[in-house]
Amino acid sequence: MAKSFKSLLGDDIKNTRTLLHEAIPITGSIVSGTYSDDNIKTFSHGMYESVYDYPYLSSSANHIFDLSYGCSTRVSSSTNTQNAKKMNMYNQMAQVLFGYDLSGSIRKFDSDGSLDDDGAGTMDHCFFINFSRLLCKDEIKKNTFRLGLETAGTVASPGTLLTLGDYDAGNEFRTSPAGDYGLIFKTSGDASDNTNSVGLLFYQAGVAVLTSSIFTGEFGPTTDPRPSAATAQTGTTIQQLADGFRNRFHDLDLNNTIELNSAIYFCRVNHNEFNYSSNPTYLSGSKLVIKNQSTDLPVTYITTIGLYSPDNELMAVAKLSEPIRKDPNTELTLRVRLDY
Repeated sequence: MAKSFKSLLGDDIKNTRTLLHEAIPITGSIVSGTYSDDNIKTFSHGMYESVYDYPYLSSSANHIFDLSYGCSTRVSSSTNTQNAKKMNMYNQMAQVLFGYDLSGSIRKFDSDGSLDDDGAGTMDHCFFINFSRLLCKDEIKKNTFRLGLETAGTVASPGTLLTLGDYDAGNEFRTSPAGDYGLIFKTSGDASDNTNSVGLLFYQAGVAVLTSSIFTGEFGPTTDPRPSAATAQTGTTIQQLADGFRNRFHDLDLNNTIELNSAIYFCRVNHNEFNYSSNPTYLSGSKLVIKNQSTDLPVTYITTIGLYSPDNELMAVAKLSEPIRKDPNTELTLRVRLDY
């Protein structure tokens, strides 16, 4: 236990923020076939399904993302399925991610991301990809999201592969109640025109919202007969729509972000400080054991630094990689970093 303390001044403490990134690749085979859908967890409520990187009953499985579908308005047709649930899903996602307009109504998703409530570019039918915290950490890094989808042809023989991305989001993004979000385009050339966007990516929330209009041709359940995309989105369940989306999934690449905050303490040891050890073995018969002659300088070896609260309660301990010699002829500055 320390018997002498030294106060840290304002110049002795520096706070820093570091952003660490990991590249996350997800292949389409994991999402739509490698494990014969044993890695897809469905629920009795039928509101969404969860995708894992391994059969979900295994202790080794990691949750990747949840997949769902929603629409903003009820379509008057006897063939519609789960209308209420689809509307509830849409409204829940819009409420959390986009908030409310001036009239107090839930603001609808719009592809241009302008929040101007003029009705232009409104996405009334959307797929929602909710990425897990394990995957995205603190947020998705801007301009790294690339999603490959087979949007045309048949399920057995897809004809068109589109790579969607938040192109140019590193230079231009917007802010919503859920944090920053960027526009998703089919190609990088579309990024100059907001009207060509096909979805929104919410970076801190880890949610991608895609308009269902990107799909054409066969879609939906994997069993015959396979309906067209338009029919499937009104006449099938959310689970079947999620299955259809997974069958069109080709690959996904993104970089996540880990925000590392650090407090750096510069512990300055002057020449006349800490030249005496509180270790009881430092003395023998009231004499310093490290001295051969009475005129020799006292010597200590610093091995540990303790950070204390104002009332001298030990809060953190830092260990040096090796003991550092200290005597009245030397001064030291020891750098201690506390990450949180």
